[in-house]
Amino acid sequence: MTTIWGLRNPPEADCNDTKLYVFSSMLKRISLYVMSAFYMFAGVNHFRNPEFYAGLIPPYLPNPDLINTASGVAEILLGALLLFSKTRKIAAVGIIAMLIAFVPAHVYHIQTGGCPTEELCAPLWATWVRLLVLQPLLIVWAWWNRK
Repeated sequence: MTTIWGLRNPPEADCNDTKLYVFSSMLKRISLYVMSAFYMFAGVNHFRNPEFYAGLIPPYLPNPDLINTASGVAEILLGALLLFSKTRKIAAVGIIAMLIAFVPAHVYHIQTGGCPTEELCAPLWATWVRLLVLQPLLIVWAWWNRK
C-alpha cells in the first residue's frame, strides 16, 4: 500500500478520494496536536495561576487546593496520553469524564451571576454559552480524537 506524507491511502481509491483521505487525516492529526497542547497548557496553568482556578471551585467542595492540583495533573497527563495511539482512547474518555466533572464549577459560575470572585467576572450570557455550547463542543472534540 502506498503512502502520502506518511499516511496510508485507502485501498482502490481514485485521485479525489485519496486527496480527501489525505486532507481529513492531516486535519485529524492537527486537531489531535492542538487538543493535546490545549490540555497540557491548561494543566500547567493550574500551577502557574492557582488563584484563578481556586475562584472557579464551588465553596461546597472540600480542599480546593487538592482539586486544583488534581485537575492540573489530570489535564497534563491526559493531554500527553492523547499523543500515543495506544493510550489515545483512554485519554479521550478521561478528558470527557473530566469535562463532565467540571460542570458543577460552570453551574456555580452561573449561580454567582458570572462573578464567583471580584477578579473573575464574565457576562452571565458567556457563562451560559460556556456551559451549554463550549462544554459539549469540547466533549465532541475529545470523542472525535479518540481514534
